[in-house]
Amino acid sequence: MRIWNQVRQMAEQTPANRNRYIDFLRAASILVVIIGHWLIATVHYVDGSMTSGHLFSVQPSTQWLTWFFQVMPIFFIVGGYANAASLDSAQRKGQKYADWLALRLRRLLTPLLMLLVVWALIALSMHAFQVKPALIQWTSQASLIPIWFLAIYIMVVILAPLMYRIWQRLGLLSIWILVAVAILGDIILFNTTATWFAWSNYFWVWLAVHNLGFAWRDGNLGDARHHLLLAILALAVLFALVFVGPYPLAMVGYPGQELSNTTPPKITLLALASFQFSLLLLVEKPVRKKLEGLRLWAGTVLINSMIMSLYLWHVTVMVILISLLYLVGGVGLAIEPGSANWWLSRPLWIAVLLLLLIPVALLVSPLERVSRDAAASYPSGLRQVSGAMLICLGVALLARFGFATDAIPFYGVPSFGLVVVGALVSGVVAGFSWGKHRGN
Repeated sequence: MRIWNQVRQMAEQTPANRNRYIDFLRAASILVVIIGHWLIATVHYVDGSMTSGHLFSVQPSTQWLTWFFQVMPIFFIVGGYANAASLDSAQRKGQKYADWLALRLRRLLTPLLMLLVVWALIALSMHAFQVKPALIQWTSQASLIPIWFLAIYIMVVILAPLMYRIWQRLGLLSIWILVAVAILGDIILFNTTATWFAWSNYFWVWLAVHNLGFAWRDGNLGDARHHLLLAILALAVLFALVFVGPYPLAMVGYPGQELSNTTPPKITLLALASFQFSLLLLVEKPVRKKLEGLRLWAGTVLINSMIMSLYLWHVTVMVILISLLYLVGGVGLAIEPGSANWWLSRPLWIAVLLLLLIPVALLVSPLERVSRDAAASYPSGLRQVSGAMLICLGVALLARFGFATDAIPFYGVPSFGLVVVGALVSGVVAGFSWGKHRGN
């Protein structure tokens, strides 16, 4: 009740010119991702042993759900809108790049560093108790899957000021240039052996989606008729790419998949982003009207106040729950994944995980609420970028391999070391004090 009262007070003090729909989409997209991850992870306990799997492998007919549950494009679009707003504000205040970047990195990286430190300690403890490296890898890799997003989003944030200047000069042409390079990446992937270039689509695809947020804020997306037309065209392109072209149906990757739309990103994600975004623009006005009510807006504020904590810890909570259920005889895990009973049990499964996640998120969420220490000075932009790149490399490796492999039991040590060194180089843990943050 105390927390809710504080949130209501924050909601009541919201400036009238704030676009509440942006915050609502950010909160809603993260909740969709969380529920999606909880839904697609399958475990089955039979005769004292447990097997893990993926819903799309168990029940391929469910892959179409990803056209709605793959909402990372929305998060990048919202990020583009918010970054444009903060860059405009920084320009009015005469704020330097290093100052702007420091606060953005601090809000993204501090909750992430806490998660990685906790998992480093868990992995070390498991090693001490002689747990098999394969099990350490499974638990840590599964729990750290969400952090792949930050590895690329941090790089997008680093490039945001440059991309915003290009946007201000070229407008929508800047998006089409990025789209063209992404298309070239796919062409090279499907028609040559130079697959290395296709991996650069992590930049071209997500930067193009991020730039849609710039266009949204500048009001360059037309009226409802344009939104409806774009939604229809984008859906038609997506259908053609999947059902006529070589692209898979699922908009997320999963184990055993020969070709993934996300690893590396394909142009299908651009079509999906355009389709989803156009639909959201069509309902913007009525939803913004609803957000003028205190209850819905206060709920949105509450989720956004701990959004990184919810996102980063939701799989860890699930992995810990599954491990505990396994230790007590597989309670609740004996239902065959994909069966009717399994689907009927999903609401309860999600509700239990949500009840477990909320207190964890509340505990660690103060790391997200930071303000600048007026007496502090920031490292140079070059130092921050260098440190952030080291962090991104370490994060990408940990998300891919976890803290151990069968061949290298302490595989995660160098990757975690990159994160630690990057945090020290960038100064991400210095120069800030606790408190309620301001701005976008």
